[in-house]
Amino acid sequence: MEIVILPDAAAVGDAAAARIAAVVRREPAAVLGLSTGSSPLGAYAALADRVRRGDVDLSHASAFALDEYVGLPEGSPQGYAETIRREATEPLGLDPARVHVPDGAADDLEAACLDYERRIREAGGVDLQLLGIGSNGHIGFNEPTSSFASRTRIKTLAPRTRADNARFFGGDLDAVPLHCITQGLGTILAAKRLVLVAQGEAKATAIAASVEGPLSAMVPGSALQLHPHATVLLDEAAASRLTLSDYYRFTAAHLPAWQRVD
Repeated sequence: MEIVILPDAAAVGDAAAARIAAVVRREPAAVLGLSTGSSPLGAYAALADRVRRGDVDLSHASAFALDEYVGLPEGSPQGYAETIRREATEPLGLDPARVHVPDGAADDLEAACLDYERRIREAGGVDLQLLGIGSNGHIGFNEPTSSFASRTRIKTLAPRTRADNARFFGGDLDAVPLHCITQGLGTILAAKRLVLVAQGEAKATAIAASVEGPLSAMVPGSALQLHPHATVLLDEAAASRLTLSDYYRFTAAHLPAWQRVD
């Protein structure tokens, strides 16, 4: 696992954008994994700036969202289909026909989960999955005790996750859905590359447990320890509880040329 500690949230977003851009330059039809919430917003903004400058073209790329709420009305601004359209598809110049989100309004939710797995598989798998992390260590909506082998499925959101996400619903906890469809940890780990971004002191405990703690279903983010190409991009606050932060800084400063991303 590569741990990169950066000065601030803007630097985290730029570093994530650089890694996504590098993948798409190598393979214009790359398959990207998109996440929602506040953590990836800086990455999307920095990547959109690269698109505007002509540094990278995402028009031939495909994308799969990590998750979607169950039961929200179609077109709901809090729904992740709409969020992805607003924050990623349009500003990044992605082709809407190639951007996929789980169907949280399907009549048969179990069939919708199986279909989502099939579509990822038929696309050739995800080349780079962008991730955030919840304050309880969840990635996607894989709450504590999720199986490391899990695939796209229906999950019940933990009370802490619903409380954290109430800000997207005007602070109304009762408006936050109880259920979601999420890619499983096994689905996420099948991506060729993982890039997790985290900013702020509120994520510091989850980051320390995921990066330096034991592999544990109680900390879903610790599953990244199993991946051969996982990068964790942190600002100073999110990195504040890491024990080996000096080593991570030393490693980042002495990367061999072939490992560097500009």
